[in-house]
Amino acid sequence: MAENLDWYRVFYYTAVTGSLSTAAEALFITQPAVTHTLKQLESKLGGQLFFRTSKGVKLTAEGEALFPYIEQAYHFIENGERKIADMHQLLGGDIKIGAGDTLSRHYLLPYLAAFHDKYPAIKIQVTNRTTLETLALLKQGRIDLGIVNLPVTDPDIEVQETLVIEDCFIAGPEFKHLSERPVSWGELMEYPIILLEKGSVTRAYIDGVAKKQGVRINPEIELGSIDLLVEFTRTGLGIACVIKNFIKAELLHHDLYEIELEQPIPSRRVGIAKLKKLPLTAAAHAFIASMLTELEPD
Repeated sequence: MAENLDWYRVFYYTAVTGSLSTAAEALFITQPAVTHTLKQLESKLGGQLFFRTSKGVKLTAEGEALFPYIEQAYHFIENGERKIADMHQLLGGDIKIGAGDTLSRHYLLPYLAAFHDKYPAIKIQVTNRTTLETLALLKQGRIDLGIVNLPVTDPDIEVQETLVIEDCFIAGPEFKHLSERPVSWGELMEYPIILLEKGSVTRAYIDGVAKKQGVRINPEIELGSIDLLVEFTRTGLGIACVIKNFIKAELLHHDLYEIELEQPIPSRRVGIAKLKKLPLTAAAHAFIASMLTELEPD
């Protein structure tokens, strides 16, 4: 394959642009050269990769099967080039970070602001996804690092633990009486519960803790973010499980009330995730170092 890397480069640009002429312009070669290269690749692989349409070209079924692998390889090559370009001085380059909405807003943002002030030439790109989706992006080479909820058990991922977080149940004024004494898990389940949607590490963790206490949570409402959980709880629609670290102001001002459980939810951590076998770019390395040396944001 090594002697045919240019063929795959032509394949990648043609697939992305959907045009032989546009791919030729991007690669600084002629359109006949693009066509010839694709024919060579198709001959080697034994199948047609593109078919012509009135608007350009599209991938065949064989082309669709090949493209994700070439795209992933291309992203890894880009990462390697960026590593060399910004190795010595942080005078350019970029950093791609994945994090969920809640962690981006309540945890990551102060670090991003401080890093941007210190290295204004570094371009920062943040992709908002769940922890599981962030890990998938990391393994595809689309991001440099992820800020994720733990635990994470993927053998290809290296995690550096950072912030300790505490999950708690909260109530609005309508259910304030539950905050006046310790409550059992069984009693709590008699009230309308609001949780994050399934598919997140946080939801799986809370369901697991509840199971150990001998109860199964059947939430009446499932939402996509901590902020929505807070707002629905404030309006009296139920009792929500949220991350206590991120609602300190609401608890302090008595907009919301923490429900003390007889068997509290064990604390867990946020972590910085990276691929074990892929070296970090200089920008990503510097950003992680800044997170580990700075004081935790309030």
